[in-house]
Amino acid sequence: MKLKPEEEVRLNHILAPIKNDERVQDMKNYIQHGRITTFEHVESVTRLSYWINKRFHLGGDDRVLSIGAFLHDYYLYDWHETDDGHGLHGFSHSKTAKDNAVEHFGIGKHTQSVIESHMWPLNITKLPRSREAWIVCVADKCVSTKETLLCR
Repeated sequence: MKLKPEEEVRLNHILAPIKNDERVQDMKNYIQHGRITTFEHVESVTRLSYWINKRFHLGGDDRVLSIGAFLHDYYLYDWHETDDGHGLHGFSHSKTAKDNAVEHFGIGKHTQSVIESHMWPLNITKLPRSREAWIVCVADKCVSTKETLLCR
């Protein structure tokens, strides 16, 4: 999965203000799956989401898709520490990530729904309701499976 040079430029343009934020950079301090940090994970999900959207001509909004994908796990804690109240992380982190993204970046409703529904079907009531949400949901499952199985 390789993005074209013009796609790289577009994606970097969309994400630059977010990726350079110190709170976002803090995601490099948390492990997501295996030895992969949360920052690396969201980068992979974002790139795959963007690639899927472009290669299959799905017509998703580049900005909503990219920001939603990049902030989908913007929960800012170590989910392996269950003593800190993160025992139900799989069910709760999408809301935490959405709330953080709203507070720190003022994201709109469409992007909020991408973040909040990425854990479907585990969060059965948070059905993806846009093409961007479906793309991120699928990309997250693909990347998470790869990281969990191959990056230990």
